[in-house]
Amino acid sequence: MVGGGISGLAAAWYLRQGAGERVKVTVLEGSPRIGGKLYASEVAGVSVDAGAEAMLARRPEGRDLARAVGLGDDLVFPGTTRSAVYSRGALHHLPKGQVMGVPSDLAELAKSGIISPGGLLRVPLDQILPATLVRTDVSVAAYIRARMGGEVVDRLVEPLLGGVYAGRAELLSLEATMPRVAAVARSERSLLSAARRLAEETPKDAGPVFTTLRNGVGGLPEAVAKASGADVRTGVTVRELRRTDSGWRLVAGPVPRPETIEADAVIVATPGPASSRLLKADVPRAAAELARIQYASMAVVTLAYPVDAFPEPPASSGYLVPPVERRPVKAVTFSSVKWPHLANDLVILRCSIGRLGEEHLLQRDDTELVSLATAEMADVMGARGLPLDSRVTRWGGALPQYNVGHLDRVARVRAAVAVQPGLAVCGAAYDGIGIPACVGTARTAAARILDHLDLRGE
Repeated sequence: MVGGGISGLAAAWYLRQGAGERVKVTVLEGSPRIGGKLYASEVAGVSVDAGAEAMLARRPEGRDLARAVGLGDDLVFPGTTRSAVYSRGALHHLPKGQVMGVPSDLAELAKSGIISPGGLLRVPLDQILPATLVRTDVSVAAYIRARMGGEVVDRLVEPLLGGVYAGRAELLSLEATMPRVAAVARSERSLLSAARRLAEETPKDAGPVFTTLRNGVGGLPEAVAKASGADVRTGVTVRELRRTDSGWRLVAGPVPRPETIEADAVIVATPGPASSRLLKADVPRAAAELARIQYASMAVVTLAYPVDAFPEPPASSGYLVPPVERRPVKAVTFSSVKWPHLANDLVILRCSIGRLGEEHLLQRDDTELVSLATAEMADVMGARGLPLDSRVTRWGGALPQYNVGHLDRVARVRAAVAVQPGLAVCGAAYDGIGIPACVGTARTAAARILDHLDLRGE
């Protein structure tokens, strides 16, 4: 296993579940710790996630894995998921019934106050305009702007997508990032009517959208690694991967003292650029496609305030900031509101800084990033004084961009890998960047290897 993020560790666990002691699994991770973008540490004495802070509860893979490795009793659910958008100098609640920012109810959209009166008048034209049928993949912005106008894109869709991918709606694939909307775009004339139907199809009793672990999802990787029984080695960078007559040869470690490892099969669970380098020699088609996936960088600034620092304690789970507002902070999560078990007489919050194309913001030092976050809290929330504690976590090249054509690109990668015996890939570069999606790719990769080794189902 190359890569010790949650995808690689989950794949190791699935291998052990499928083959038991008949397979020896080694996980090689280049960084000093496992977990990738899942990591928690203390802020003001409270364990708070520094990377991903939740997983979709309505998609089962992440939640089921947590239960399987003994963390079921630690699963907790949000106190609230009501969030807002900062638009034209004020916070506005997201309109009810929206589907990834696409409004389904004109009255709710007007009530939210997020877009201007002129922008609001543009939206219902969707119902009389000729169809904009999508035959091939297009950008999110291109399709939604054609149907509902630019303000819906700029002030609703853009901040929601930015919160997930730190990307740009002008580049992101409609098929890959908004598959439900893409499905109706192939056949429906009115996006407003289609969004209304999509909203109505969401079960009212589906339960919480998100879940996390009491001490943060950053604790999941260690539990999965332990349950997998794998030999997990950190600080070991794999520099070369080559096909042999009987399997695969990996060259790891520093150049002056290389270590050669022979394996019957390999799962590559690293980000696109690293995977591209490893596959270049024997799977050049896959390597070329992976090299084309862009990655965005960001930083998470976590702050802890006393409750009385705010004129009114935050009541929502957080807010998003559209790029058109030209503010350095793109999203704020009030962690101690969203996850009440974190409160501890404090207001703990996370400010996300940096989108694709805003790398200049991340060139500032940690002190400056904390100043940007505290200025945001003072300006928007009226926070007084300095936080009791702070933490800056930088995620360079962390978020793969699912740009137009992404699904076809992934299909080409998998087709090239499929003809290589004993090789599989998994991770956030493929089918989704959330924890359940990553675990899903890990399960698929492990199944491929078990089939190759003829170990599944024995």
